[in-house]
Amino acid sequence: MKKIQFIQMANINCTMVYEFILLGFAGSPELQFPLFIFFLMVYLITLVGNLGMILLIRIDARLRTPMYFFLSNLSFVDLCYTSVVTPKMLMDFVRDNKTISLAGCAAQMWFFGLFLGVESFLLASMAYDRYVAISNPLLYTIIMSRKLCAQLLAGPYFVGLVNAITHTGLTFQLTFCKSKINHFFCDIPAVISLSCLDTRINKTVLFVMSCAFGIFTTSFVIVSYLYILSAILKIHSTEGRRKTFSTCSSHLTAVSIFYGTLFFIYVRPSNRFSADQDKFISMFYTVVIPMLNPLIYSVRNKEVKDAVRRVIRAKGFPLKQ
Repeated sequence: MKKIQFIQMANINCTMVYEFILLGFAGSPELQFPLFIFFLMVYLITLVGNLGMILLIRIDARLRTPMYFFLSNLSFVDLCYTSVVTPKMLMDFVRDNKTISLAGCAAQMWFFGLFLGVESFLLASMAYDRYVAISNPLLYTIIMSRKLCAQLLAGPYFVGLVNAITHTGLTFQLTFCKSKINHFFCDIPAVISLSCLDTRINKTVLFVMSCAFGIFTTSFVIVSYLYILSAILKIHSTEGRRKTFSTCSSHLTAVSIFYGTLFFIYVRPSNRFSADQDKFISMFYTVVIPMLNPLIYSVRNKEVKDAVRRVIRAKGFPLKQ
C-alpha cells in the first residue's frame, strides 16, 4: 500500500507488476529449437563433468588433498549456479509461456548471487592454495590444514551470502511498472531497469560491490601468482619449471575466463553494450564456463587423468598403455 501511495504522490503513471516475462532469445523464433538442443547438450556435459569430478575426487584416495578439496567444491558451485539459470532457460525455449513470478525471480537472483559470489572468492582461495604448494612444498600439508581449508571455504560462502542478501533485498524493495525482462534470467541490471522508481542507489551499490569484490579477488590472485612465478624461476631444472607451472595453468585459465566475463557485465558503464551483447556475455559465464571448468582441470591435469585411468581399471575395463 505504501508503494502504491508513493507512486501516486510522484504522479507516475504505471501499473504494479507481480510477474515478469523473460524475453530470452525471442528475436529469433526459428532458432528456438536448435538453441534448445545446443544448450541442453551443454547442460548435460556440465552435469556429467562436474558430478564426475566430485565423484572422482571422493573415490580416489590420492586426490584427497587441499587442492582437490577446493576443486570439488568449485565443481559443486558450478553445478549449482548454472542449475539456477539453465533449466528455466531450456523450458522457455520450447514453450510460449515464458513468465516467472516475482517470488521466483527473487529466488533465482538470490541463489545466483550466492553461488556467483562464492565462486569469485573460491578461485582466490585456490590461488592461495597453489601459492603455498609451490612456495612451501615440504610444509604444504601442515600449512593447509583441515581448519584452514574450512576457513578458506567458509569465507567465500559468507561473501556470497552478503552479496545475495544485499542485491536481492535492494532490488525487490523497488516497485516495477514494466514486465518484460530483456534477458534469459533475472539478472540484477535487467530487473532494476524495469522499476518506475529511482534506481541510482541500486546501481551504485552494484557497481561499488562489484568493483570491491573484483579488485580484492583479482589483486589477491595476481599477488599469489607473482609469488608463484618468483618461486618457479628459482627452480634450476627446465623440466621442473614446466611441471610446476603446469599445475597452476589450469587454475589461471579458469580465473582469467571467469573474472574477464564478470568485469564486462557488472563493472563497465551500463550503456556501454547493447542488451543482446549483455545476454551473450552472460550466457558465457552462466552456461559455458561451468562446462569448461571440469574440462580445463581434467585435460590439463595429469593427476586427474591418472585417477580416471585407475577408476576405469578398477571397474574391469583394460586400457591401452
